[in-house]
Amino acid sequence: MVEQKTVPELHFSRNEYAQRIANARKVLKNKKLDALLVFSQESHYYLTGFDTAGYVFFQCAVITTDEQPITLLTRRPDVQQAKETSVISDIRVWYDAEGANPANDLRDILSEKGLAGCRIGIELNTYGLTGLSYDKVLNALKNWCLLEDASDVVRGLRLIKSSAELEYVRQAAHISDAALVEMIQSSRPHTLDTIVTAAGLNSMLSKGGDVPPAGPLVNCGHRALYGRSVAGSHVIKDKDQVTIEFASSYRRYTTCIMRTVVVGEVFSVQRDMFNIVSDAINAMTDAAAPNMPLGSIDDAHRRVFDEAGHKVHRYSACGYSLGATFRPSWMDVPPMIYSGNPLLCEPGMVFFLHAMLANTDAGYAMSFGHTLLITDSGSEVLSSLPVELPSIS
Repeated sequence: MVEQKTVPELHFSRNEYAQRIANARKVLKNKKLDALLVFSQESHYYLTGFDTAGYVFFQCAVITTDEQPITLLTRRPDVQQAKETSVISDIRVWYDAEGANPANDLRDILSEKGLAGCRIGIELNTYGLTGLSYDKVLNALKNWCLLEDASDVVRGLRLIKSSAELEYVRQAAHISDAALVEMIQSSRPHTLDTIVTAAGLNSMLSKGGDVPPAGPLVNCGHRALYGRSVAGSHVIKDKDQVTIEFASSYRRYTTCIMRTVVVGEVFSVQRDMFNIVSDAINAMTDAAAPNMPLGSIDDAHRRVFDEAGHKVHRYSACGYSLGATFRPSWMDVPPMIYSGNPLLCEPGMVFFLHAMLANTDAGYAMSFGHTLLITDSGSEVLSSLPVELPSIS
């Protein structure tokens, strides 16, 4: 008996993908562009559902302002995934060979679509287009068409989440809460910090989440002052501090959460630092509202820290946008949240807000972060966990 073949379902309805493509074409027309070269994997995923890690090689989709089908140029290992995870019907393959230049194949596709001499946008602000690949594209299209940066076309559309997208965001938030609880409980003396990492990943995956696009970050002791994860495991000690920051991913949509865990006795300096951090995160959350500039969130962040005498210990940005992302980062940027950013918050935007103090002079760290959704009336924190200092006795 031959086993019946099952084809994976799309994560969204075909109507939603059709609307996203139509919206992208509208933006292209407004910019007076005739087509867009899609190199960002996040854009592939958003517009068509195409889900792969093949973006580390040369991979491009061509979307025109007219009704011609989207054409994907990719490698052979990604063809079946393109067929089954996306709404793309026109898939072309470039093959690995000595001297192979897929940029020439791309030019042939553009020629088929009648785009010679036209204005064509290209996504430059993406991990999916290396400097070497961009150089090949420039050489292949030199004096053939007008090429210009259009990294903001799909990026701008992705900032406002649909109701279907927000269902995945909320599921990711539930997974984040459960994983953080497991990680805090695992942050015990004489335990490797990698055990804490494993507890978080096990919790995420056991609840149906994806492997996150980066992290988790678990830094103990002096390394709790670091803003990035580093290689090598450390043993958590008595009277230690553990900084935990991670993103949970569900259908590629992420939510982030961050805490500093105190192991053993909570010293007065740590309690004072937490009070400042909690005041900051509350002020930042209150500042996140529709029609307010994104920079006002960081203004609130700076005001609390600076008035408490910690200007030198704070960062120059306090968060960023979240969405469906791929390796190497869960940060779905731009935008970043920094003072002076004029972008107005709109309902459907999702942000990670973090209040972080790294007092390198005293050797203490304290941080708190959560994901929130901009709503019609204000904002909604997508975590059910309280604003409190986690400690393990």
